[in-house]
Amino acid sequence: MNNLYASSINEIVDLIAHVGSKRTILIEGDMGIGKSAILKLLAKRYPDHVPCYFDCTTKDLGDLYIPDLDRERGCVTFLPNEDFGIHTGKPVIIMYDEWGKANPSVKNGTLKGMTEFAIGNTPLPEGSIQIATTNLGSEGVGDLLPPHARNRIITVRMRKPSAEEWLTDYAINNNAHPSVMGFVREFPQVFQSFTEVANPEDNPYIFHPKRQANAFITPRSLMTASDTLHQREYLSDDMVTNALIGTIGERGALDLMAFVKLADKLPTLESIKTDPSNALVPTSASAVCMVVYRALATMERDFVKPWLTYMQRLSAEAQGMFAMGIKPPAYSKASMVMQTREYTDWAIANNYMFASDEE
Repeated sequence: MNNLYASSINEIVDLIAHVGSKRTILIEGDMGIGKSAILKLLAKRYPDHVPCYFDCTTKDLGDLYIPDLDRERGCVTFLPNEDFGIHTGKPVIIMYDEWGKANPSVKNGTLKGMTEFAIGNTPLPEGSIQIATTNLGSEGVGDLLPPHARNRIITVRMRKPSAEEWLTDYAINNNAHPSVMGFVREFPQVFQSFTEVANPEDNPYIFHPKRQANAFITPRSLMTASDTLHQREYLSDDMVTNALIGTIGERGALDLMAFVKLADKLPTLESIKTDPSNALVPTSASAVCMVVYRALATMERDFVKPWLTYMQRLSAEAQGMFAMGIKPPAYSKASMVMQTREYTDWAIANNYMFASDEE
């Protein structure tokens, strides 16, 4: 599929919102980029629908529905698996995850439902949405879909997020470790798709089917690395490095650990909260970025005012980075910050930073 027209996760959610109740949409893309997260985004948009996750890799044909004797009519009918949520009587959002890796019998069994919006002989409630996900066939991880199956559905390519998109739309809202965020800002190529890299040695961080690697960087594995780093106080640096190598690969782990060492020299959150006018201001640009990202990720109501005092001691670029990071609706704590008098005063004094948004 043409990379030129690959879409972001938010664009695909919009497509599903307008078309997904009429046609089943298959999302294909690189591994670990958040395709499965689309179900949560749709559930948030449609709170009256029942989100239903169907893992195709663990299912066989008998897991779709089972025979049931209809004595009144004297025939056999079929009862759908509760995973499809039909028994709730509410509209459902069904995600057939990893559809390309499903057993052929499961593909055939679900294809009828994808086309007719029914499970066996039981129609889905009005307004139900169906989607499916699969990895790229060129990744070589077993995703195969016959032409006749693709011809019955809408297939769209989901691109990897850019480093900036991942940082502002996801990382700061999901407790990513500051070192990981600083690393991503410094090495945005970790979000390249292998389809953009002819020679695998040009980007040693990512998965490439032409290179054997047990671990590599994806948005998913970066969050796994964050979980390890959040527990670093209980572990030796050698143990942390060992775990990171097994999570994101050796090159990524060693470069990330350089940012971990840098994070040790940052001002503590407590020092900023209790004495924002005198807390340490880092001298390197990378360290300042990590301070800003840490503030965004850990913002609480009692931290807003001291942070805004401290922030004004940082460079204009760093202040602008914070302002861009709290823009709603992506940032979950935007109102907490923007409704304070201190932020309003700062925004008025620095109105030039928002001039491009107003044009």
